[in-house]
Amino acid sequence: MSTDTAARPSRATEATEATEATEATEATGSDSPLFRPTRLGTLRLANRLVMAPMTRNRAGADGVPDPIMATYYAQRASAGLIVAEATTPNAVGATYPNIPAIHDESHVTGWRRVTDAVRAAGGQMFLQLQHGGRVGHPETSGHHPVAPSPVPMPGTIVTPSGHRENVVPREMTEQEIRDTVADFAAAAHRAVAAGFAGVEVHAANGYLLHQFLSRHTNHRTDGYGGSVVNRIRLTVEVVRAVVEAIGADRVGVRIAPGVTANAMTEDDVDEVYPALLHALDDLRPAYLHVVFADPDQPLFRTLRNAWSGPLIANPALPWPGPLPADGGRAAAERLLDAGADLVSLGRAFLANPDLVTRLRTGAPLNPIRDTHLMYVGGETGYTDYPALG
Repeated sequence: MSTDTAARPSRATEATEATEATEATEATGSDSPLFRPTRLGTLRLANRLVMAPMTRNRAGADGVPDPIMATYYAQRASAGLIVAEATTPNAVGATYPNIPAIHDESHVTGWRRVTDAVRAAGGQMFLQLQHGGRVGHPETSGHHPVAPSPVPMPGTIVTPSGHRENVVPREMTEQEIRDTVADFAAAAHRAVAAGFAGVEVHAANGYLLHQFLSRHTNHRTDGYGGSVVNRIRLTVEVVRAVVEAIGADRVGVRIAPGVTANAMTEDDVDEVYPALLHALDDLRPAYLHVVFADPDQPLFRTLRNAWSGPLIANPALPWPGPLPADGGRAAAERLLDAGADLVSLGRAFLANPDLVTRLRTGAPLNPIRDTHLMYVGGETGYTDYPALG
């Protein structure tokens, strides 16, 4: 870690003690900090590589995880931590077809198969909770999408019957906002009952909480719109409710300052995100997860210094272009040097069930079969990527 980070007052667990680093080096044959064990709250992680949440559309139409999902995640259990894909805390928050959910007991049962398989393979999991907001369609969810304001996402969205024009979302009432906060808390309870070590609140990538943060999608004039303090309010309320429901050491938060996914626009990230982190830091969640983190950008340093807890950084790798040949290892190590505590990788884990071993040994990576990334079911491009040997 950098000298600046070491000097920063922090509640983050220090990377590892010297004895652990020595043990890891002997076990892995590599002195890279990526492969050293560490702690995250009460969890002991085998390494600092996190499998990022990636939507794969393999659940049933009712949101129940399919048994093949247990195979997929268990194959990747060598990651220090797996953050399972975006999962809706209520029916209206569903985004795309075959997205998993966690708002009734059938979902708990389905996810329990997954967490049992991962635990048996030696892995640990958090579950990402995501409400789509305006990113959704009545053909998918059976509900009209809701959002901070009636600002539609341009273009089309995939539904069970194909691409459809996005609809104008309905502006949420304050009662619906309160109900949504309660739904996140209830979903967190269910996630723990399903065997997850914790949950990650998704406030990134253009979904509901991110929509409240941006003044381009949030035109409200009540206590949830207008000023920075008002626009961060829902995210803070959701995280507080989830922390109160299951404990701070079981809760992570994901943000994506300035990321344009799902037609997002933000022009005041330097004001919004330090304020958000200041408010969230008081709640002491287990980690902050920053999407497309770039250690060369001043904003990353600002966020690192503003956050006193563990930080997971997701490197800004080429998108939609191909991955670098090393799968992101060099970028991950740069982020650790810049103050990140763990690093999440997405596409590299998608195509390489044994990614940790491949990165540690320098073995070549499987190429990603792009046509089987998202909107297809079954094993192809999902559980059929080979491991070494």
